[in-house]
Amino acid sequence: MDKIRNFCVIAHIDHGKSTLSDRLLEETQTISERKMQSQALDDMDLEREKGITIKSHAIQMYYKHSDGVEYTFNLIDTPGHVDFSYEVSRSIAACEGALLLVDASQGIQAQTISNLYLAMEHDLEIIPVLNKVDMESAMVEEVSDQIIDLLGCEMEDILHASGKTGYGVPEILAAVVDRVPAPTGDPKAPLQALIFDSLFNPFRGVIAYFRIYNGTIKKRDLVRFVNTGNEYTADEIGVLQMDQVPKDKLSAGDVGYIITGIKESKEIKVGDTITLVNDPCEAGIEGFEDVKPMVFAGLYPIDNDDFEALRDSLEKLQLNDASLTFEPESSVALGFGFRCGFLGMLHLEIIQERLSREFDQEVITTIPNVSYKAYSTKGELLQMTTPNDMPDPSKISKVEEPYIKAQIISTPEFIGSIMSLCMDKRGILTNQTYLTTTRVELTFEIPLAEIVFDFYDKLKSITKGYASFDYHMIDFRASDLVKLDIKLNGENVDALSSLVHRDKADPFGRRICGRLKELLPRQQFVIAIQAAIGQKIIARETISALRKDVTAKCYGGDITRKRKLLEKQKKGKKKMRNIGTVSVPQKAFLEVLKITD
Repeated sequence: MDKIRNFCVIAHIDHGKSTLSDRLLEETQTISERKMQSQALDDMDLEREKGITIKSHAIQMYYKHSDGVEYTFNLIDTPGHVDFSYEVSRSIAACEGALLLVDASQGIQAQTISNLYLAMEHDLEIIPVLNKVDMESAMVEEVSDQIIDLLGCEMEDILHASGKTGYGVPEILAAVVDRVPAPTGDPKAPLQALIFDSLFNPFRGVIAYFRIYNGTIKKRDLVRFVNTGNEYTADEIGVLQMDQVPKDKLSAGDVGYIITGIKESKEIKVGDTITLVNDPCEAGIEGFEDVKPMVFAGLYPIDNDDFEALRDSLEKLQLNDASLTFEPESSVALGFGFRCGFLGMLHLEIIQERLSREFDQEVITTIPNVSYKAYSTKGELLQMTTPNDMPDPSKISKVEEPYIKAQIISTPEFIGSIMSLCMDKRGILTNQTYLTTTRVELTFEIPLAEIVFDFYDKLKSITKGYASFDYHMIDFRASDLVKLDIKLNGENVDALSSLVHRDKADPFGRRICGRLKELLPRQQFVIAIQAAIGQKIIARETISALRKDVTAKCYGGDITRKRKLLEKQKKGKKKMRNIGTVSVPQKAFLEVLKITD
């Protein structure tokens, strides 16, 4: 065990985690030059195109230290986006050390601090690495001072590296041996192994990645998952290199994979503990929780005949991504579809993109919203994930919405703009800290519903791209929420309903009505577009009727001829208004749903 080192790489998005991991793989000759490609650990095309890590990846490397001893490194490359923070926390729990990567041209960002706190909670040995030092815009001394202020380390503790050129990589590998402690644990104790990730293989079923804290696992052992209580046979165990390498047994300190023939990803949960049925451990490893969706949206096929194909596609996606939840729902306007739960807006975007690329499924997405709690006058608790779940307001005593703690790091010149944006989103400033003379951290408490739309885009715009943003859930708080209905000629369009704060309802309703007026095609009759809260109309737009010139064929003669034709047209329009229905084209739905607060 003293020859094993388990460590992860943590950083903000775009600070070079995957690129540095590539250089570590090259330096240890884990991957041959012929097979080498950029972002070698990111196996999704989407990850390479967006330049982000969506799933964490583990790999085993062998490194010969200057003292001539060969060490086994287990590296876990983690996602950098806030949506996947639970996955990052489980990856961190599987390690003894972490490379804290900071971009020398960008400095410390919000996700850097968030991940650092996670690592400190698990008592990891932190190795600060200043990446991209070869760039012209690198601020080596300034960013080094920021790291010293944050960690309380010495200047000589900070390693300089370049993921692009490979500069500093040998020093990083040597530092991992010298600074990261070897794993502890008793190979003879009852088995206790943490699942930190899982993926689905169409031929083998679900493959779980684990780290053993205590005990030993052998091939064909009967194992139990502590939190789900399910029991399986370990058909295959092994270690993770570029390919899976089967082994007969793994002991305390090892990182590996297990295949049990499970065909449903719901049966294996990230954060769960594996133990043996014959010799179980007393308790599971702390920190397990079910991943809870934060944002909900309806996904509908553009053609209703594709409903079953969409169901199959979502089921296959869920095998690879257990955090995706879905259930069938129907809409008068859009037909049959699914109500889906996502970890955040990036997760929603990725699922849409994967449906399109991997399964050729184009979908319409309804207005995203969060989960609310409603308490009836009888004291019953109701969970609302869609506006149509909201009961009659006369039967509700209060509605609670989720609040988040948001950390924003930027330069001092943008403090005013950031504050006005957050106050406009019903945020409360709770703390303001100067990390350095040029970096300030602002902490707000904001309703989650206010940031799911365009908050991040607006924040980047007003700060010229200099602000970084991180958040986590804190609690539910009572709020004055109302259900905003959109009516076309008095008929509710359920797909456009939304839950909004009463103060924001009027401008939001006016904006949707104005947008629909631009997008809906004119008919032979007048169309009334209304926004309503209950029976109260708060906004209205009218699309005038297409008028056919029925008198065009009358060249002179008595005026009564023209009047007769106009009266006939008037009766026809009145009849058409009573029986005519307004069909909303798909393009109009897609455009209206892009309206953000």
